[in-house]
Amino acid sequence: MLDLSPHNPVPDLDRSSFTSFRTIGVSRANALFAKWVIAVCAFVLIGLFLPWTQNIRARGTLTSLSPDQRPQTIHSIIPGRVEQWFVQEGQLVNKGDTILRLSEVRSEYFDPMLLDRTQQQITAKEMTARSYDEKVRSLDAQIDALTGGLRIKLEQAQNKIIQARLQIQSDSIRVVAARTEVKVADDQYARGEQQFKEGLVSKVELERRQVAQQRANATLIDAQNDLLDARNEFLNAELDVNGIRNDFRDKLSKAESEKFASMSQFYTTEGEVSKMQVDLANYTVRAGNYFVTAPQQGYITKAVVTGVGETVKEGDPLVSVMPARFDLAVELYVRPMDMPLINKGQKVRFIFDGWPSIVFSGWPNTSYGTFGGEVVAIDNFISANGKYRILVGPDELDKEWPKALRVGGGAVGFALMSDVPIWYELWRQVNGFPPDLYTDVQDVSTKGSEME
Repeated sequence: MLDLSPHNPVPDLDRSSFTSFRTIGVSRANALFAKWVIAVCAFVLIGLFLPWTQNIRARGTLTSLSPDQRPQTIHSIIPGRVEQWFVQEGQLVNKGDTILRLSEVRSEYFDPMLLDRTQQQITAKEMTARSYDEKVRSLDAQIDALTGGLRIKLEQAQNKIIQARLQIQSDSIRVVAARTEVKVADDQYARGEQQFKEGLVSKVELERRQVAQQRANATLIDAQNDLLDARNEFLNAELDVNGIRNDFRDKLSKAESEKFASMSQFYTTEGEVSKMQVDLANYTVRAGNYFVTAPQQGYITKAVVTGVGETVKEGDPLVSVMPARFDLAVELYVRPMDMPLINKGQKVRFIFDGWPSIVFSGWPNTSYGTFGGEVVAIDNFISANGKYRILVGPDELDKEWPKALRVGGGAVGFALMSDVPIWYELWRQVNGFPPDLYTDVQDVSTKGSEME
């Protein structure tokens, strides 16, 4: 057991006196490692103060800016049976080219002469309506004639009333004159009778005066009878006026009733003609829908319905078409936390699937294989995946996107923010803070003008 007390120290060895120590020498690994550690720490410390461009990273897919340039599915407008295909998948079609032909499956449209027969029915209904219209015109003429006849008859009756009234006045005067004559005859007969008694007149003269008295009485009776006849004629003339009015009123009412009935039939027939014309137009359009045509120039991507003889319902998909011309854009989805930092016109860098790239997200200028973009649209409502959708189009000031890109391809986008030191970015990532929003003077002025 060694005695290592202070009173017995270990003696120092003379290393130079030993061959083994002279062969191995003094180790320099510790000193070299220490130098490397110091150099790396200095490099990291200096690197923490290098500038770093903050960014928001999001995945998305390629799409098009305009909705009519996106892939679309052509649906069947009518139910039918597939009779013939005119295209194949991958073929380029122009607008209006026939893709396939359908046949009818509903029994009410089986008649091959359906359009001609419907047109014949419309023609017959139009002739019926024209007949009712002519009948209405005839009844109008009849009503006008009855109205004119009523006016003439009333004028004639009024004339008879005037004549009867004048006749009554004339007969009344005759009655008054006859009464005067009777009174004169009575007075003469009375005086003649007195004179006969006194012997002043003869018997013949007395009898002559008696005859004159009787004649005057007869004349009075005739005048009174004529007066009564004139009064009766006046009453009859007034009754004739009412009779004429009632008679013509009945005839006019009947003619007008027939007129309105004919008008009702005319309008009913016109409504039927309009309905049949609508049916004819629908049949014509339906016949045109038997041929499914391309809505625009594009490529046939997928036939949903295959074969010949398969039946489809109204609204069933038939074939998918990809427009031949489209303006590419990238559809990105960002988190709600990052949404307030995205502005229209903001710059974005992309990595497209299939294109090799070397990316330094914090140093976009040193990246290789990335392409520039610019935010063109931002959704105001959150999507079903819990994120907000933004559309990013190509940056006209940057290099052109590859021609071989296709709608539906994948992409990774980096929305560029402000430039900060690396140590600040590490501190932000550790604490989970959002990136700093950077707005230059031009953006502020643009927003101010938009608010105004």
